[in-house]
Amino acid sequence: MDLQAKNLSAELSKRNIRPSYQRIKVLEYLIKNQFHPTADQIFTGLQGEIPTLSKSTIYNTLNTFIQSGLVRVLNIEDNETRYDIITESHGHFKCETCGAIFNFKINIDSFATEELKGFKVIDKNVYFKGVCPKCLLNINQGKNNRKENVL
Repeated sequence: MDLQAKNLSAELSKRNIRPSYQRIKVLEYLIKNQFHPTADQIFTGLQGEIPTLSKSTIYNTLNTFIQSGLVRVLNIEDNETRYDIITESHGHFKCETCGAIFNFKINIDSFATEELKGFKVIDKNVYFKGVCPKCLLNINQGKNNRKENVL
């Protein structure tokens, strides 16, 4: 077991999670792949390394991580659940063209409204949707190429 695996094992133990090989690998995957993966992406990413891995193990592990506060659920689209290893407050931007999700800093805790006085807020999320700079550049280059071809 390398040093990183020992650190991951210690982090799981600290949260009263038994550090099984599968749990360590799921945590490692989330840390290395901070693109807000789905459970299917995690399963596919680890299947080659752990041939006996099941989707049930992935879902059970993710639920354990969520309950311990190690991972946050991210639901930007109704039909898609993603997982975020960064649990501190921050916002998300989803590119409608390439589907990438980007983190951005924002003080979510400063949002307050009189209309919610007396309510108990359990979760706060800020989501933006649009087109990322890379896709905008590709779109603009495509428009320029079409103009050149028309002339």
